[in-house]
Amino acid sequence: MQTAHISVSIVIPAQNERDNLEPLIGEIRQAMDGQFEYELICVDDGSTDDSVAILTRIKQDFPRLRVLRHEQGVGQSFAVLSGVRHGRGDWLVILDGDGQNDPADIPGLLHELMGRNEADPALVGLIGHRVNRRDDWVKRLSSRVANSFRDLLLRDGIPDTGCGLKALKRECYLALPCFNHMHRYIPALIQAYGGKMASYPVNHRPRQAGTSKYGVWNRLWVGLVDVIGVCWLLRRAKVVQVREQLD
Repeated sequence: MQTAHISVSIVIPAQNERDNLEPLIGEIRQAMDGQFEYELICVDDGSTDDSVAILTRIKQDFPRLRVLRHEQGVGQSFAVLSGVRHGRGDWLVILDGDGQNDPADIPGLLHELMGRNEADPALVGLIGHRVNRRDDWVKRLSSRVANSFRDLLLRDGIPDTGCGLKALKRECYLALPCFNHMHRYIPALIQAYGGKMASYPVNHRPRQAGTSKYGVWNRLWVGLVDVIGVCWLLRRAKVVQVREQLD
């Protein structure tokens, strides 16, 4: 029997999120079943809990689920990249494994992106804008400072690059340079290589279980250092247009 073409690859990077994975996957199924031909790729980034065992059990009754595992934790950006490289969909959706992104937003995000891309092929992605942040004040403050500094230097026009929920063409993601923390700079990188991303209002929820992997150091100070490196990279990026001469 011929396998249906996969339209959308959903990638979830996760580390030690055992109590969030099953309810999150259930919500994704509720939102996506009957809407798109999709696959769900969970990338376990070196978890020390039983996340992989839980994912393996879920997979038995949910053949759309694919489980990848890093033997050692290498960080969110490389976990996402592993999932994207193994994906088969034309379109890519990325969301965090902590359950704070709302899967109910995914179909609307995809329909909006596909419609806008048809009208403007340069617009290859949308990133969520969390209009009702449900983080504590430390995370909100550090994100606000980092976003302001990033916008001052990168000027990508995106109000909330820290949102984990994104949708874009998978081939465009694969064409980007890869480095640690690059997931925070997807809009600027896309723009540097000739594409466009826009923001899309999404829901945001408080974490129900587990602990955040980000604190003041790796959310604020590391981000401030990273943006300098990204500026350096973007200044050296070039969009090359090639036309074959036939005559």
